[in-house]
Amino acid sequence: MKFVQKYVFSEKMRLAQPRAHRVTVCSVRGPANRDTTPMITYETNRPLTALDFIGVLNRSTLGERRPVHDVTRIQTMLDHADLLVTAWCHGLLVGVSRALTDYSFCCYLSDLAVDEGYQHRGIGKRLVELTHEMAGPQTTLILLAAPKAVGYYPKIGMQRHEACYTFDRTE
Repeated sequence: MKFVQKYVFSEKMRLAQPRAHRVTVCSVRGPANRDTTPMITYETNRPLTALDFIGVLNRSTLGERRPVHDVTRIQTMLDHADLLVTAWCHGLLVGVSRALTDYSFCCYLSDLAVDEGYQHRGIGKRLVELTHEMAGPQTTLILLAAPKAVGYYPKIGMQRHEACYTFDRTE
C-alpha cells in the first residue's frame, strides 16, 4: 500500500524514504524581470492519468517517440515508474519527468517532456534536478536523449557518455 505525504520543498531538504509515494510541492515564478510569468508548481509522485501524460507528451516533441496511441501501455508505464516529477501551471500539466531508480546507485530518467508553450523557462532543468534529488545523492542520473533534445542536456550541466548500448524493442 502506498501513501501520499505532502512536503513544502526546501533546497536543503533531503527525503530519505525510498519508494514512498509522496507529493513534494515547490512553487516558483520565473525571473524577477518577468512579472507576468505564471507560477509553476512541482510535485513528486502525484498520480497521473494516462490521458494527462499523453497530453503533455503530445504538447512536447516526445509524443512522436512514445506509444501515445496505446493508452493501456502508457498507463502501465506510469504504474511501474518509481519516480514521477511533474510541473503544473494553473492545473495544467506542463512538464513531467518519469524515472526508474533503486534510490541508491542509479536513476534512469525515461521521459522528460515539457509542453512546447512552456519551454525555455527552466522547467525541464528543474524537473531533472528534482528527479536526481529525489532519487538520492548517491545515484547517477542516466538518460537517452531524444534526437531533438541532444543539444539540450549539456546546457543544463549533464555530461555525454559514449558507452551506451541498447537492445531494440521487439514490438
